[in-house]
Amino acid sequence: MMGGIAELFEENFARFGELGASLCIERHGEQVLNLAGGHCDREKQIPWTSKTPVLIWSATKGLASACLIHAAWTHDVHLNRNVADFWPEYAKEGKADTTLLHILTHQAGQAALRDPTISILDHEAVVAQLARQQPLWKPGDLHGYHARTYGFLLDELVRRITQGTPLGTYFQKSFAEPFALDLWIGIPDSSVARVAPIFAPRKAREPNAENAFYEALAQPDSLTRKAFLTPAGLNSPSMMNDPNVRRHSLPSLGGIGTAESLARFYALFCSDRLFPSERINQIGTVQCAGPDQILRVNTAFGIGFMKDPVVGARKIRSLFGSSFCAFGQPGSGGSVGFCDPENEVAFAYVMNQMEPGLFPNAKSLRIAKHLYDLCL
Repeated sequence: MMGGIAELFEENFARFGELGASLCIERHGEQVLNLAGGHCDREKQIPWTSKTPVLIWSATKGLASACLIHAAWTHDVHLNRNVADFWPEYAKEGKADTTLLHILTHQAGQAALRDPTISILDHEAVVAQLARQQPLWKPGDLHGYHARTYGFLLDELVRRITQGTPLGTYFQKSFAEPFALDLWIGIPDSSVARVAPIFAPRKAREPNAENAFYEALAQPDSLTRKAFLTPAGLNSPSMMNDPNVRRHSLPSLGGIGTAESLARFYALFCSDRLFPSERINQIGTVQCAGPDQILRVNTAFGIGFMKDPVVGARKIRSLFGSSFCAFGQPGSGGSVGFCDPENEVAFAYVMNQMEPGLFPNAKSLRIAKHLYDLCL
């Protein structure tokens, strides 16, 4: 059934410079493939296994989104409710009508902090700034990827709705523990030493359709640059290897886990074990699409998760296989997790050798394509 996928995975090491990586695929509620290979370290002394956890960067946003969606659902909170209903301080500077849905679809206009000095490790200072600042566009009018601020907005809303539970704790109690997931948003002391280090890209990026993003990122005053540099700090991959940072809850970009558990997490959206089917259909329905104010390419978002953008009857980017129902979240350097509720597929790829580029690269994308060509 999975013919050829193992060969493509092995080729990632033999031909495409992979160091350590894992791939896991579930279908119809059953694990059909769980591969691991390579090493945790550049010296190739520590073997990588399917139980090796690693930083998944922005793939964390999918976990964080699930927390807010779940907290709202279990507390009978509609996503069209205003943020200020739960976080009164947020109503300042034209944000009174911002809804939970605006936050979950990157339409809130809060993609960067107007004060660039606030540390990414200071939750209270970041959320206080988000509450008092004017949005960068009128909420609901545009969308733009909230690269760093997204997790803080969700974390504070989960705390407000649950009367004080931090998002990282909420994820453990509602997802990781009940479903035996080796996934953390703030890893405990007992597991921090198990985490494979993450390594920066070793080669230059080749010009492609992402050029507009990188040109904007290089401009000192661009909104793109501000979105990726505020809150301040942790601007190099090596900084994320600090055990103290690994322990810190960073719901935008600090999640750590295995491909096996990331696939199992996404498999929850292919059944009614956690959410009813109507809620899953809502999550996977496109809420906004078109030019992204931050990424400078076309993007699309369901509720809390990315969708592949579509023009006419064709995907213009296929991060999540060929199904139009699929949704998920990529991470910097190549990690990706997604689900396809229509075909009951959950897919996860994680690795420690980052590749240049805004979106996942061929190492995982060609495997997802082969999966759909082969089985669906």
